Amino acid sequence: MPLRLSLLLFALAPGTALADAPPKVDFARDVLPILSDNCFACHGPDAKARKGDLRLDTKDDAHASGSIVPGKSADSELYKRITSADPTEVMPPAKNVKQLTPQQKDVLKRWIDQGAPWGRHWAFEPPTRPPVPGNGNPIDAFVQARLRKEKLTPAPAATKEQLIRRVTLDLTGLPPTPAEVDAFAADPAPDAFEKVVDRLLASPRYGERMAWDWLDAARYADSNGYQGDNERTMWPWRDWVVRAFNDNMPYDRFTVWQLAGDLMPNATREQILATGFNRNHMINGEGGRIPEENRIEYVFDQTETLGTIWLGLTLTCSRCHDHKFDPISRRDYYRLFAYFNQTPVNGGGGNGQTPPVIDFSTPDMETRLKAAQKSLDEVVGKLTPVEKRFRDDAAVTTKDGKYESKLPAVIESALRKGPNGRTDANQDELAKHYEKSEPAYVAQLKEFRKRKGERDAAAGAIPKVMVMGDMPKPRDTFILTRGTYDKHEDKVQPGVPESLPALPKDAPVNRLALANWVVAKDNPLTARVTVNRYWQTFFGTGLVKTADDFGVQGERPSHPELLDWLAVEFRDGGWDVKKLVRLIVTSQTYRQSSKVTAEARERDPENRLLARGPRHRLPSWMLRDQALFAAGIMTPTVGGTPVRTYQPPGIWEEATFGFKRYQQDTGAALYRRSLYVFWRRIVGPTMFFDTANRQTCAVKTTTTNTPLHALTTLNDTTFVEAARVLAQRAMIEGGKDDADRLRAAFRHAVGRVPADAEVGILRGALDRQRRLYSADRAAASRLLSVGEMPRRTDLDVVEHAALTAVCTLILNLDETLTKQ
Repeated sequence: MPLRLSLLLFALAPGTALADAPPKVDFARDVLPILSDNCFACHGPDAKARKGDLRLDTKDDAHASGSIVPGKSADSELYKRITSADPTEVMPPAKNVKQLTPQQKDVLKRWIDQGAPWGRHWAFEPPTRPPVPGNGNPIDAFVQARLRKEKLTPAPAATKEQLIRRVTLDLTGLPPTPAEVDAFAADPAPDAFEKVVDRLLASPRYGERMAWDWLDAARYADSNGYQGDNERTMWPWRDWVVRAFNDNMPYDRFTVWQLAGDLMPNATREQILATGFNRNHMINGEGGRIPEENRIEYVFDQTETLGTIWLGLTLTCSRCHDHKFDPISRRDYYRLFAYFNQTPVNGGGGNGQTPPVIDFSTPDMETRLKAAQKSLDEVVGKLTPVEKRFRDDAAVTTKDGKYESKLPAVIESALRKGPNGRTDANQDELAKHYEKSEPAYVAQLKEFRKRKGERDAAAGAIPKVMVMGDMPKPRDTFILTRGTYDKHEDKVQPGVPESLPALPKDAPVNRLALANWVVAKDNPLTARVTVNRYWQTFFGTGLVKTADDFGVQGERPSHPELLDWLAVEFRDGGWDVKKLVRLIVTSQTYRQSSKVTAEARERDPENRLLARGPRHRLPSWMLRDQALFAAGIMTPTVGGTPVRTYQPPGIWEEATFGFKRYQQDTGAALYRRSLYVFWRRIVGPTMFFDTANRQTCAVKTTTTNTPLHALTTLNDTTFVEAARVLAQRAMIEGGKDDADRLRAAFRHAVGRVPADAEVGILRGALDRQRRLYSADRAAASRLLSVGEMPRRTDLDVVEHAALTAVCTLILNLDETLTKQ
């Protein structure tokens, strides 16, 4: 026994042959990415692109061809080819830009010699709840376990001022008030932060903040896009989204209603409204377009939006060919397409209220429309007899009894149409013809056009939301050659990709079955994709960086066990979004300081290991809301029609060849939250940068840094006006003392009390501005006239202008523009 024990101990001792055995190669983690990047384009799922009739994306094909002989790398054609010195034999071909590294070749050799155990891409495997490697918040347990493995130390906790600003921006899109910061700083309770989080989750501002990301994904806009870019009234659906987030609607219900609420048993008005999600696609009303071609494009968009938002798959690749990397065939694509191919929409015209629609008129709207119509009818009643006289006075009857007019043909034609049947060009012709001889009539024509515009505006203000509805008789669906609308191949029935779990055998053949399948427990993608996007919301990058691609070409999760734990917790916990959000933001991982050490920046420049808190520039829409809120002028109204705020002249006109003219709103509408700003699809609101264009689904926007951004935050009317009103607010709150005024302005924008040294710097800036404006009071007056918000005339012009310039500086501090 002593001898055997000593031999066993020797065998297990560090440095022995047993300890030096090569690590086990994992197919999904180590091998599949190599094959996908270097082999699948020519030897993968796409049959038409496949070369040499060789397939390496399935085990059976790879083994049958002799490419892989388990346990024998020397006999495996794959290994022979990747190590060949013959340029005509080596794979990938020598001309390819991508070539295998020695390390990758070694991985493939070891994998084959270890028996070439096969597996599936990690995202297609059902998530299971892994054991939590510690106590407390499970997020912290997983993250800290990884940090220990990487020999990294977590950052210390953020200060209370930093933390409340971070979480308030994240959960409401607005900064905290000085009173909220003071209350949190003064609360010694161990659950003080949790109480702040609960208060923010209960705020109506929470739903507005969360809705923004969903509108990007859902490609929401207030116009159709394309050259005509006609307006649409989808905003009641937008408001439904806000309510759904505020009410904490379970995510599975949120999903099913939007995809197929109209097919629910005894569908309610709200369930039908939710399906407006599917109708947010662009509508092409350009002349000469073929309606069926348009219709097919709309269904493509609906199908691919589903794929991006819930499945995290790049389905678009499969419109024209089998996916080159993921197990999604063309047949799979068009089977999904078939679910959305049943609406009565025919693709014709550019009407932004194309049926099926649901009417959301209010009694006030109906009253306004009736009054406008009555007013218009009164003018028509005055015009009609006058125009009859014009025609009668110019009419003669020929010998054969036929009517002839002495009027010019264009005038006779215009009069014959009657007031309600004429075009604007007809009206112009009549006005020009009768300008001198009948000035009273021309004045009535002008009044008619005015009242007709009022009637049309009243009618257009009644929102008719485009929603979903299927035809009684199903439309046939065919695979389309290269996605061309009229090139039909095989007929297909609705269904889901073969590589994913099948539908229940008794499932109906409609969108409701598809929607239920999306959130079914055995769907491996939806919960993972969703929790990853919420992680991205708070940390800037998802656990899977490629939030829109969970396929083989997407990035592997930085913390796979954490991702799966969150996915299972979310799914099995009732798809509770607020619970998930609360879990994330109350974690120590989220509450870390974002200050980075040189070592951490060197080891982990993108913070993928999460050794520090999140830090990134606020999105442009949030910067605008922050400025309005800090100045105290944000209009708090929730929901309603979109507003037209400040915009440089000529933008719409230039983009639409003069057909669309921008009419700015006034008063409180100018200060509504960014969520409610009118979004013209071909040219979005000019004050926003790094935002989705709302033309197609977008689940992640880029963050860039160009001088144009600073030009906006320094010079856009909204920001200059906000600085002016913030200065006024600081002068009132701070009294006569410069330091107190500067502290007040700083606190509203940055969320903390400035240090004495910072106040000193700001006082220096204030003194310089004071000297400049004292020498040029006209410039001070011009600055204080920016924007429509009235100013306190009892405030000294020079003092107000000088402090406005400093408040512009404060609103452009890195700390103000950044969440940290």
